[in-house]
Amino acid sequence: MKNARDILEIRTQQRLEIQDITTELEGILSRSGVKDGLLNVFSRHSTSGVVINENESGLVEDFKLSLEKIIPQGAGYQHDHIDNNADSHIRGFLLGGSQTVPVENGRMMLGTWQSVFFVELDGPRHRKLTVTIIGE
Repeated sequence: MKNARDILEIRTQQRLEIQDITTELEGILSRSGVKDGLLNVFSRHSTSGVVINENESGLVEDFKLSLEKIIPQGAGYQHDHIDNNADSHIRGFLLGGSQTVPVENGRMMLGTWQSVFFVELDGPRHRKLTVTIIGE
């Protein structure tokens, strides 16, 4: 059994930003030497998310617009009295902060159109994601 852990550092420029991190995860997986197992990517930031979906520019923009429409900024949330970022936290609740992907033959078993995204909800920031790989 092999285990590997790495930190993926991300810098964001916008308050709401979506970055495809698939290529970076593939590099970490390749360096780990794990051929079959699991890859987990975890954000320790409650105003961010990690999701899997299609990397099509229109869809990514639609996703951002939908988050803003469903959970608008400055809608009178109680937490805004503390940090003025309640919308970011609520969006993070819905998205979740991690994803686990099966690994087979040294590759993530993503579907043809799937990519792994980091979703910044309260940027711009410097974020750190923990990538843990277990397997053989």
